Amino acid sequence: MTWTIADLEKWDERISELAKEFGLDSYPQEFEICDSDQMLDYMAYSGMPSHYPHWSFGKTRDILKTRYDYGVAGLPYEMVINSNPALAYLMRDNSLTMQALTIGHVYGHNDFFKNNFTFKSTRADLIIETFKVHAKRVRAYVEDPSIGLERVEQILDAAHTVALNCRRNLHIRKMSRAEQEEQIRGEFIKPYRKYDSLAQKPEFDEKKLEAALNKNPLKPEEDLLLFIRDNNHSLKEWEKDLLTIVHERNKYFVPQIETKIMNEGWASFWHYRIMYALREKYPCEFTQGMMVEFIKSHSQVLRPHHGELNPYHLGFKIWEDIEKRWNGSSKQDIEKYGKANFSKSGREKIFEVREVDRDTSFSRQYLTEDIIRELDLFEYAPMGDKFVVTKVADKEEWKAIRETLIQNTGTNHIPVITVESEQRGDLFLKHQHDGRDLQMEYADKTLKYIKQLWSGRIIFDTMLEGKTKQFEMK
Repeated sequence: MTWTIADLEKWDERISELAKEFGLDSYPQEFEICDSDQMLDYMAYSGMPSHYPHWSFGKTRDILKTRYDYGVAGLPYEMVINSNPALAYLMRDNSLTMQALTIGHVYGHNDFFKNNFTFKSTRADLIIETFKVHAKRVRAYVEDPSIGLERVEQILDAAHTVALNCRRNLHIRKMSRAEQEEQIRGEFIKPYRKYDSLAQKPEFDEKKLEAALNKNPLKPEEDLLLFIRDNNHSLKEWEKDLLTIVHERNKYFVPQIETKIMNEGWASFWHYRIMYALREKYPCEFTQGMMVEFIKSHSQVLRPHHGELNPYHLGFKIWEDIEKRWNGSSKQDIEKYGKANFSKSGREKIFEVREVDRDTSFSRQYLTEDIIRELDLFEYAPMGDKFVVTKVADKEEWKAIRETLIQNTGTNHIPVITVESEQRGDLFLKHQHDGRDLQMEYADKTLKYIKQLWSGRIIFDTMLEGKTKQFEMK
């Protein structure tokens, strides 16, 4: 180790000041130095310092360690927790240059966590304590002689399988039952015709209205775990509590899944600028050798990946393009998007986008034809035992490539399964088909796990090869 804690404190203070000068608005930041074994532990628990026990986390750690030991995969330079104060882990073996880079990267993430709308529901002030409380409750169930490890893990296994079958945009408030009832009543009011008397009262189709108001749920429900928890009266209180714990855990992680490209690109965008600013402001201490090391490491982080997209690379390119285009405001862009769209500077625009978008809208609005062609993106599909390029970044197909990318961005690659109704103990589920058929091997296993949580029949509707299919599990 060629640096001291005093060195890190000095460079952290400088980087924090630069971050504020650039306009970043972060939570108070704390750092923890860890070795490779500790980093593997944090990676297995998705960065959390405390987590409830489950065999899958041990399996994940074993896979990560094996890949690391054999040189197949490395370890991250840092991990950041969306908490207030924010907590980040730095690798002990990193050089001082790498520590400065990762500290700059951390402040980018910190700003994004604090300001992006998708994270407003994550309760950053309470999240670490919440995970600690969850861990304590799960361990109490495991140690309870009347429950035990096997029964706890059976519930957790099933809950983990469908935990991401939940609402994707947590910023949109879920309507209460009373609000849903009011909305349904409004839908059943017969509309006035043009020459109806103003004194005529709106009429209801009473029978259809009554049937609609007696449905459970009133509207298709995306939060599968919560619906099972609240409507399977055979579940014991500790089983319901486990479903709540898993659901709360995934509410924390969904915004990170939904903003991977934006978040990693944003952090990379700012560590790049912060490091150049350090070189300019402290040329005697931030040496030419440190700058060369930074450029090499930055290039490694942002390099394209073979056969897949690198979110750091793609996000960085889009953020750079937004700032450049809004600063330049070319005649072509003004004609294409309208003069009003370019009333802000590039810096003002990227801070606005950072606050109001997630990966789906970010890619749809700002992943332009020029970027797709510059990155030489293409689409491919399996054909026999080979992969064949099906679309290339030309005038005709670049939009199709972008739509395919969006379709596989964030939680979009996870099938949407909704609860349509519950009738006399039977659970009716529906796959919201988006043009992609389910892989039935996985669907069958998932239904078996859902059956562990639901005591009645399960009726599941989907489409396969253009035809409606229904499956039943008793």
